[in-house]
Amino acid sequence: MAFELKDVRNLAGRRAVVTGAAGGLGYEVAKTLAAAGASVVLAGRDAERGAIARAKIATTAVAEVTFEKLDLADLTSIDAFIARVSTKGLPIDILVNNAGLMAPPERRLTKDGFEVQFGTNHLGHFALTGGLLPLLAAAADARVVSVASGIAAFGTIDFENLQSERAYVPNTAYMQSKLANLLFARGLQQRSDQQGWGLTAASAHPGHARTNLIENGAGKPTGGKALLIHALQAIASHDAASGALPIVQAAAASDVGKLDYFGPTRMFQQKGPPGRLRLPAKATDDLTSDRLWSVSEELTGVRYPRHGLRP
Repeated sequence: MAFELKDVRNLAGRRAVVTGAAGGLGYEVAKTLAAAGASVVLAGRDAERGAIARAKIATTAVAEVTFEKLDLADLTSIDAFIARVSTKGLPIDILVNNAGLMAPPERRLTKDGFEVQFGTNHLGHFALTGGLLPLLAAAADARVVSVASGIAAFGTIDFENLQSERAYVPNTAYMQSKLANLLFARGLQQRSDQQGWGLTAASAHPGHARTNLIENGAGKPTGGKALLIHALQAIASHDAASGALPIVQAAAASDVGKLDYFGPTRMFQQKGPPGRLRLPAKATDDLTSDRLWSVSEELTGVRYPRHGLRP
């Protein structure tokens, strides 16, 4: 039976953080969690859009909804966000690592010098989760949801060109970053099990959801490309609310297990009701996952605890 909004568990007394929550998928996820009773922190780069999103969500929210500025392309911004969210020491029950950038036409760098897709989509969330780990481990049964893409199945972690310095191909870099999201979930679950953090790491992808992801990355398409995209969307896409459902399932369904993966179940996983999917084979490679984890710690300077929650 397909997951529906009515299947969202009661989240009263729980606290959630959703990145990229000022619009698109993140907004829809945050709205649903808030309506189910969770206290929700909306995280995003644009304070004005964040304030508008917070006000809209608050009209149907049961508990507190707040906005905090977060730029995942800036480690300093991530550290500041972690400090603010950690001030009260309240546990985090749900972390949805959703924010992302897709295929800018030219190679760009984050403020810390990382290729912007790898830096934002993967390294930013790696650093964020590491910084919030004490609050996640303090929750009774915290979930960390990594939002990937169906195209992750075609990605490769190219350790010899991780930052696209040798060659930059927009979609290749995007696929790598989305595969990295899935490998991060795998590494996080394994370390949680080993160290007793008590986390459930799950992942999801939205299929072809009609959001501003393409425009925010590659730019608004024109000419024949625009016509092709519009035709594809008419056949094999769904709206942001539908695309958010697999993410909501991973975050708020009652029967989510470790390393479960959710996405649309029709039209080659592009649209349709959400359900459990089989992880791509490349996302189950422990050697690549471990190597990526080590490289990510070196690049970000964020070292996850090796024993319990003490460095």
